[in-house]
Amino acid sequence: MSQNQKGFTLIESLIVLSVFMIISSITVFYLKPQHLVIEDEAFFTQLQADLLYAQQYAISHQHEVSVVFVQNEYRYYIFLQYGLPPFIERNYSTNFNLREGTIPLYFKFLSDGNVNKFGSFFIYTKKKSYRLTFLIGRGRFYVTEQ
Repeated sequence: MSQNQKGFTLIESLIVLSVFMIISSITVFYLKPQHLVIEDEAFFTQLQADLLYAQQYAISHQHEVSVVFVQNEYRYYIFLQYGLPPFIERNYSTNFNLREGTIPLYFKFLSDGNVNKFGSFFIYTKKKSYRLTFLIGRGRFYVTEQ
């Protein structure tokens, strides 16, 4: 029997483990900003889908649909009239801060799909700011990064 066994020494194993830990920790720091980007995209996708749904609901049911953003509760409601329960109630992350611009944080889609107010309000995240703009006529809206 030979005493010369092939394998890794303790030092070699510790060096490999150290390199692996450094690479792993770097990856974690790169994933954190990616999480914020994904959160932003998810919020705006959901918001646009809800607003389009509210607009289509107003057109198909020939009824005004109200949209109200409650800043301090980090949520928004979409409902037919005050006193009735909302048909959409959505919470959003505390990373989003909504501020009035040329329109307040409440408006209505009229029965023809138009909005009763046009203009913009602002949405701020930790690193970026956005403007949600409603155009005159046909209730079209879009989001732009500032």
